Amino acid sequence: MAELQTTPLSRRENLIQVIKFVLFSISAGVIQVLVFALFEEVFHLPYWPSYLTALIASVVYNFTVNRHFTFKSANNVPKAMLQLGIYYAIFTPLSTWWGDALVRLGVMDYIVLAGTMVINLITEFCVNRFIIYRTSMNTREPKHHTGDTP
Repeated sequence: MAELQTTPLSRRENLIQVIKFVLFSISAGVIQVLVFALFEEVFHLPYWPSYLTALIASVVYNFTVNRHFTFKSANNVPKAMLQLGIYYAIFTPLSTWWGDALVRLGVMDYIVLAGTMVINLITEFCVNRFIIYRTSMNTREPKHHTGDTP
């Protein structure tokens, strides 16, 4: 399958894209914090399984909404998921390791989680923008409601 091509984004379009990514990532962050709190506070699990479960929930949501609304990509979904999976195959063990280490040193769990989420936001945007959707931004055809369908 040939690579999809997009025209370069204007300065305004780039800014809107960053704003959308940040807003959707904030909503994914809310999901991550809620799941993390559930597993830590209700189920009393240690940091790392709470973090991993919360991260997975957040990633699935964030991938879905950003692919559709922020990058508007018609890119091959399995390929995009694989590429993001490679990013998370690197990020997840590192962030789990440093997070657990910082918590063991006495840094408050939620401070570690917040710092890790900021690092994740910045690095994941770069991976999405410059690798995964580099050649397929704004290629998704908008769905039009014709009124003819029930």
